[in-house]
Amino acid sequence: MLDIEIVGPIPSALTADEITRLATRAAATAQITDGHLAIEFVDSALIASLNEEHRNHAGPTDVLSFPIDGAGPAAAPRELGDVVICPEHTEDFRAAVVHGVLHLVGMDHETDNGEMLALQAELLRP
Repeated sequence: MLDIEIVGPIPSALTADEITRLATRAAATAQITDGHLAIEFVDSALIASLNEEHRNHAGPTDVLSFPIDGAGPAAAPRELGDVVICPEHTEDFRAAVVHGVLHLVGMDHETDNGEMLALQAELLRP
């Protein structure tokens, strides 16, 4: 079973159950059904600092992902990594959760041919 740790105040547009459901669905696209990941809600200053430090991009953004084990085989319980979301800069919280988890499992919309964003849209359909 996937252990999803939620850190920080959850935006009122989401529930912990919905975050868990979305993250679990996104991880399952890479056949990952167990392990741990964290989803943290942070302010503009912290996400701007992380964006600068890890991506060399100035200013805040909506979502960042920090993968650890990725989608490959894991010898121990899998540590997928962290998704960091800034509510002040996020229009669609559901999309941010899915987007972040898809990055944790190895997808990258900057290098694929649209597969990640197409899958994201599919996962967000009601």
